Amino acid sequence: MITEANVVKDAKTSADWISGALKGSGYRADFSIESLKEIDRLFDEQTSKGAAKPGGLLSKDLGARLFALGAYVGEVIVRNGGGTWQGDDKDPQAEINIAVRLGTGALIWPVQRVMKRYKNGAEDSISDYGMIVLTGR
Repeated sequence: MITEANVVKDAKTSADWISGALKGSGYRADFSIESLKEIDRLFDEQTSKGAAKPGGLLSKDLGARLFALGAYVGEVIVRNGGGTWQGDDKDPQAEINIAVRLGTGALIWPVQRVMKRYKNGAEDSISDYGMIVLTGR
């Protein structure tokens, strides 16, 4: 029996946690494909020029929150399109390098994509990313 890596367990737990936190802050975070637009809205409202707005939802515990948001994005993709989480607890950057292997065999890195969205803004749309990954367009 293959045991699930701790980083994968952490990702699943973090996805559920951030979903509840987002709902409590007025965002629709129901693991639907459409909810990825809410992740973009969060970044639009809570960041400016690659930084968290002071006093905003991303102004503290940024690393943990970006990991959780990436885990949420990955979990949306897993739940709506299939695939499995892959992570290596021996990797010193396991939280950044955690991946989802799609049914096609392709690998995606949702936490890295969330980090790019945070840094680069709307040009790295999470909603567009999810649609491309799940539908090919």
